[in-house]
Amino acid sequence: MQEHTVKAFDEDITRLRGLIAEMGGLAEVAIQQSLDALVRGDDELAKKVVKADKKIDALESEIDKLAVRIIALRAPMADDLREVIAALKIAGVVERIGDYSKNIAKASREIGDNRKKFEPLTLLPAMAEVASEMVHDVLTAYAARDPELAKEVILADEKVDAFYNSIFRNLVSHMVENPSMISSAAQLLFVARNLERIGDHATNVAEMVHFAATGLYPVDEDG
Repeated sequence: MQEHTVKAFDEDITRLRGLIAEMGGLAEVAIQQSLDALVRGDDELAKKVVKADKKIDALESEIDKLAVRIIALRAPMADDLREVIAALKIAGVVERIGDYSKNIAKASREIGDNRKKFEPLTLLPAMAEVASEMVHDVLTAYAARDPELAKEVILADEKVDAFYNSIFRNLVSHMVENPSMISSAAQLLFVARNLERIGDHATNVAEMVHFAATGLYPVDEDG
């Protein structure tokens, strides 16, 4: 009976990890496609990103139900409980990352033909690439229970912040010099802010992954 219970628990945990991986993969795709839609002015792709967010939401709901079921039926303790709680929190954060990508897709449809007049449009894809890599790496760290990779993700957030600060200064200057472009510039600033938030959320997940693997948050470990 005990062996059956352990096997059932392992299967539930494997299922939980698989759902997190699927959800994270969709979030990565959403980030990339939302930026492609922005750069190319592709309204159809932007609509696709908005529509695909429903799948991310559905996966979060499925993860929530499974995690609650595991806690109720399996009564996990110590390391196992930390992993289930981390999965529950990570699902919520990844759902928010999907929302930010959806916001970017919606903003790209508001900018119109003015997109070609902005220099930061060359920086935003690079910023999105770093943010997307953070999401990818932190989910890899979660799957492998790798606290060191999680710490690397946390450090990478400085790059995203640097991109945001540079884009912010550029767009504010552009608004001052070109008052007629304020609306479009504000949309691009909104995009940059959403990418910056994706980086912050990937960092939050990295801290949870580190805690799930070690029982310590990175700050506690470092001192």
